Formats: sequence, C-alpha cells, structure tokens
Amino acid sequence: MSSWAPTKYKTRNWSSYNEALRRRGSLSIWFDPDMVWVPPPSGKRGRRHSFSDAAIQTCLTIKVLFGLPLRQTTGFVESLLQLVGLDWAVPDFSTLCRRQRTLNVDLSYRGSTGPLNLLVDSTGIKAEGEGEWNARKHGGPKRRIWRKIHIGIDEETLEVRAVEVTSSNIGDAPMLPELLNQIPNDQDIGSVTGDGAYDTRKCHDAIAARNAHAVIPPRKNAKPWKPSSAGAIARNEAVNASRYLGRAIWRQWSGYHRRSRVETKMHCVKLMGQSLMARDFDRQVAEIQIRVAVLNRYTALGIPVTEAVG
Repeated sequence: MSSWAPTKYKTRNWSSYNEALRRRGSLSIWFDPDMVWVPPPSGKRGRRHSFSDAAIQTCLTIKVLFGLPLRQTTGFVESLLQLVGLDWAVPDFSTLCRRQRTLNVDLSYRGSTGPLNLLVDSTGIKAEGEGEWNARKHGGPKRRIWRKIHIGIDEETLEVRAVEVTSSNIGDAPMLPELLNQIPNDQDIGSVTGDGAYDTRKCHDAIAARNAHAVIPPRKNAKPWKPSSAGAIARNEAVNASRYLGRAIWRQWSGYHRRSRVETKMHCVKLMGQSLMARDFDRQVAEIQIRVAVLNRYTALGIPVTEAVG
C-alpha cells in the first residue's frame, strides 16, 4: 500500500494577489471630508459627545495598526489631518481611553454570493503577565491572564462575520449560539463547521434553528441521542456516517478540512500583536474587534485563489 502524500496547491492569481499585498503596506490614509467627525445633537439630556464613533474608531485603528500608545496616536492623527488639510479637532488620550470602553465597532464585510458557510473556532491571546521566556527564567511578578477569542468566518470571502471575546474559563460550545445571533436573520446559512468541542445539544439545536447543516465531528465515544429535536437527528446521522465510513473518510466526505481556514485567520489576528495593550476587559473587547475590522479591510483588497495540482 502506497504512503499518503499531501495535496499540493498552486496560486492562480499571483498578479492581483501581489498587488493586494503591496496595498496592505501602503501608507496612504484617506480621510473623507464628508465623514461625520463631530456627531449631531442627539436630543437627549446631558452633554453630547465631541467626537463620533467613526472618529474614535479611526484613531484606535491607527493605534492598532502601528502599535502606538494613546498619546502618540493623538499626535500621529493630528499630523495626518494637517497633511490632508482638514481642520478637525483630535481627541486627546483620555477621551480615546474612555470612549474605547463603550465603542460600537463597525465590522464591514462584502458578503458571499450564496448561502453563508460559517467556519468557527477559538483561540487564546495574552492580556496580562510576562512573556514565556521571562516567566520561565525569572518568574513572573503575577500570574498571566488570557482572553479567549471566538470567531466565525465566511468560507468564500474569508471575512470575519462574528466575533466574541470571553475570559479563558469559558468553553467553545456555549459561545456558538452567540456567534450565530450576530448573523442577520435574513442571511441564509448553508453550513456551520467546527471541531469536536461543538458536539453538544445546544450547538446542534442552534444550527438546526437556522436551517443550516452542521459539519462537526462526533466524539470518539459518541452514542446516538434521543431524536427529540432536528439537531439531534442531524447529529445521529453524522454518528452513523462516521461509524460506517471511518473518521478519516468522513472528514474528507463532509468537507471538514475547510476548518483550517479559520485557524489561519486566527494566526492573522495574532500577527497584529501577541498580546493586548488594553488592561480593562471592555477596552480589550474593542481592541480585538478593531483588529478584526482591519483584517476584513485587508481581505477585501484581495485573497489568493488556489487549486489542487497534485
């Protein structure tokens, strides 16, 4: 019996993809003169905000992109506004710090042409504490704290469509319904792909409630459930198919290996920083959401188109 050989892929759009990668590093930053920098009166009691959410998100995006502290971010944005000839005021560092806690980050995306095939996964990112080497060499002054990032991406466009941030003691399965709630109700979901951690009744029921197909590998000791819901029936079919075909063939037949794309997206999130700069949980959530928004802008510039060659 011949040994298994991995499939090789070749990129077919090197010209456009190379241009997209070049544009990702461009320093051309455009400020739209029609952008609402100062919000209009809201009609509510109390003092209104001096800067809109779009203005705060713009400043924090530059902070995340270049890894700047808040004070340096203020000076950088002020110099950019002077270069483009806009006489807009710049929020100071205390305003950015205060507004980051309650900021509603706008996650723009293009959307797929057909039903949404959602790929979900989670990873941890360091929030506080010393690095691995320093903690092992000298001992950290305090225990390290991690945050858990749960994301769901579109298989076709590779854009992040849903993101949740929790503490490190929250599992993957309880957050899947929260991710699905971020998808608009009028958006058709074709399938939801996740690893074995999502093999629970609540996850299968939440996927079945959106009329989607679950691509979740059953556990090795999985037994059929009582078919009391549509999610349990679909899960029992996966258990029977996995037993009949074998786990390896079932993964190829079901397309489970597509989940590697969301793992690659997690790696891209960490390329923008292995740890978080914010120390407050709400500000950390906004920082991660801004990272996701930047990645969606990067993805919109162009992605590689590959095909199997052997």
